[in-house]
Amino acid sequence: MCGRFAITSPQAIQSAFHLREEIAFPPRYNLAPSQTIPIIKKAEGRGYHLAQVRWGLIPFWAKDPKIAFQTINARAETLAEKPAFREAYRQRRCLIPATGFYEWQRKEAGKQPYFIRPKDRGLFAFAGLWEQWQAPGGEAVESATIITTCANSLVARLHERMPLIVKPEQWGSWLDLVKDPIHDLNFLQPYDPRKILVYPVSRMVNDARHDSAACLKRIDLR
Repeated sequence: MCGRFAITSPQAIQSAFHLREEIAFPPRYNLAPSQTIPIIKKAEGRGYHLAQVRWGLIPFWAKDPKIAFQTINARAETLAEKPAFREAYRQRRCLIPATGFYEWQRKEAGKQPYFIRPKDRGLFAFAGLWEQWQAPGGEAVESATIITTCANSLVARLHERMPLIVKPEQWGSWLDLVKDPIHDLNFLQPYDPRKILVYPVSRMVNDARHDSAACLKRIDLR
């Protein structure tokens, strides 16, 4: 799964996706469910557009927004079947940029967090879905979920699932809605473990109120 992630350089998002608009999103080091996250949508015409939405997808038919706490992640293998995700999968795909994400390993002394990031210090682009829900008072609430797949050999030491990371050459196919990539085994392949770095970080990240560069600092477990 993916329950926490970081996006530390809004400028990197702007550069990677060639965005024309100015990004009003501060660096975040410990993003948690229900908080606001940046997503990338297909812009009208050509190019990409950044939006800021709630993390935890609220289906358009939901009666209670609390369902969002159950939909922060969506399993890639069942997107086309699950009522909460199938309509968004057909019509409202997005990419979720990230500097990296956290995962926890169970130890005798408690859960130990690790940070997973690209070796080249670039960006991950998680496959995601977004949705718009109409609140009873009339307010339109946009939300999103991060899609997960089987973990690669490195992340599997911590957890059996990881975000589905979309390669730059696949961004267009994912957002164009022309293809059904979930049934493409090559698309579902876990991210190449040779291209990522996994290292332990402080347990301060267990508390979402901690949101500073210290969350990403490598620690020594010896």
